Amino acid sequence: MSASLTTRAEVERRRRPRGKHIRKRVLLYLALAFYLFIACFPVYYMLVSTLKNDYDLIDPNVNPFWFKRPLGLEHFVYLFTQTHFPTWAFNTLIVAACVLGITLLVCVPGGYALARLRFPGAQNFAIGMFMTYLVPPILLFLPLNQLVANVFNVVNTRWALVVVLPTITIPFCIWLMMGFFKQVPRDLEEAAWVDGCTRWQAVRRVMLPISIPGILTVAIFAFTLAMQDFLYALVMISPSAEKVINTGVPTELIRGDVYFWGELLAAALIPGLIVAFVYNLFLDYFIEGVTGGALAGH
Repeated sequence: MSASLTTRAEVERRRRPRGKHIRKRVLLYLALAFYLFIACFPVYYMLVSTLKNDYDLIDPNVNPFWFKRPLGLEHFVYLFTQTHFPTWAFNTLIVAACVLGITLLVCVPGGYALARLRFPGAQNFAIGMFMTYLVPPILLFLPLNQLVANVFNVVNTRWALVVVLPTITIPFCIWLMMGFFKQVPRDLEEAAWVDGCTRWQAVRRVMLPISIPGILTVAIFAFTLAMQDFLYALVMISPSAEKVINTGVPTELIRGDVYFWGELLAAALIPGLIVAFVYNLFLDYFIEGVTGGALAGH
């Protein structure tokens, strides 16, 4: 009898931790499901709204999260055939790609120089460069607009954004690259020198391959920032054929008190899904680059 009671008590003690572990897992999955719903619900609403009939969008008797009439692709057809959306998308891609290229050409060697080369005031220079990123763009768009118009003579073209947007991306990206290069052990570079490599060969064969997460982080940041800029694009570009998505969509699809809701949501959904896919594709590198640069760059 005593042995039976002991065995039963031992079984109960083993069940308690297991039950507690199961409850924690259930609560964890419930929390994840809740945040997944919060994250996916806007995308669902946008998708349903883009496929709805126009009457479903304005009929107060129709559930806004569902539909009554048959779904269709009329909003996408109107967006691509009756507006300059393909041109806006192309302009956005050109601007983002050029800003990305300029940012990488400046930030990779600049970050390496601040992290590895010893010269007076390097740390203060890096801090001052990072502080310029904190200046609100609303204070800069007037002088930058004069610079674009009087010096580069590219006002009212997409190239105005190519000139202006690197002033936003470069300071922060140099700070990130500097922190990531500092995270790479100096011994690796010195070992390459001992093996006969020049500084440039050591950078190309050792530093750059190790710093791929940081470079991808800078690339993603510069590309998405160039895609989402609104203030400079609104101030510096007026012709419809030169606009980017951020300014072309609201200025052309909102006409007085008439809102083309289906087309507006379709124009927001397409680039949003593309950017989300890119972020998800490089998510591990992006997290490693941000945390590495932030921890080593201060």
